[in-house]
Amino acid sequence: MKAIVQDRYGSSDLLRLADVDKPTPGDNDVLVRVHAASVNAADWHIMRGDPRLARVVMPAAFGWSGPKRRIRGRDFAGRVEAVGRRVTRFQPGDEVFGDLGFDDGAFAEYVCAQDRLVARKPAGLTFEQAAAMPLAGNTALIGVRDLGQARPGQRLLVNGASGGVGTFAVQIAKSFGAEVTAVCSTRNADLLRSIGADHVVDYAKEDFTSSGQRYDVVFDLVANRSLADLRRVLTPTGTLVLSGGGVSEGGSLVGPMGLGIKAVLTSRFVRQRLVMLNSDTNRENLETLAGLAESGAIVPVIDRTYSLPEAPEAVRYLELEHARAKVVITVDQSE
Repeated sequence: MKAIVQDRYGSSDLLRLADVDKPTPGDNDVLVRVHAASVNAADWHIMRGDPRLARVVMPAAFGWSGPKRRIRGRDFAGRVEAVGRRVTRFQPGDEVFGDLGFDDGAFAEYVCAQDRLVARKPAGLTFEQAAAMPLAGNTALIGVRDLGQARPGQRLLVNGASGGVGTFAVQIAKSFGAEVTAVCSTRNADLLRSIGADHVVDYAKEDFTSSGQRYDVVFDLVANRSLADLRRVLTPTGTLVLSGGGVSEGGSLVGPMGLGIKAVLTSRFVRQRLVMLNSDTNRENLETLAGLAESGAIVPVIDRTYSLPEAPEAVRYLELEHARAKVVITVDQSE
């Protein structure tokens, strides 16, 4: 089968289309013929081995000189080709979507995924839309529902609202009744309003940390402000949720992890909740996302689509050109 592989850390120039063995499902696995996969910031972080500290603290994904897995990509959507002997929830022909986690391998014609990381594709979504949901949607769900505990009347701010996680976070927070403020660039303001943001702050014109406004929850997806700045816009007992962030700068030692480490240490001495988000995917969360999509509460927003051979360009675009919402790879499944 065709897949996008890399053998050592570096830029997207190292990603290449190659012939590799088709995977064989284990007892608890589902073999899926991929129709679409999506690109996440995690893909370029693993591609570059950046930040270098992650090579030490996240050995499941990061090797020392190259990624643990040759094939890039986590999110996928497609049709079940075969199932392991212990799998009873799916059968060949089922349309599904899922997240491979640190196993990676979605930028390929076929993937093997653990049964617990796969859910049925919402009937109303295309494969491209379904592939856009798993990692970004799950991260947003955990940040908004579980850590932010979004509810009616709550004031919630999303910094980095126009990205993949951010567009889901805005919609999920609105579905829980929160009053949502989205921080984004000028070109993305209309997009954020169209998906439900009550207020939009254009960071080119206004500094949200100096506005005097206070929020019950700040969901930071950019890591471009200091911990003191982010705490200043929280209520005295508000919650700061940190998830990823950072931009490609050719390599870093700590990157956005530095902000999270400071938050964890500071949280012991303040009333505000300062938490780092762990976005482990599970079937229950995927099914929740599917339900939200089927009800119309969330609609995956796709910026651009690329073919499988163009996957290196798709990763480069997400990494370096301020893509908004999701970037998706369509895998050609013509006979």
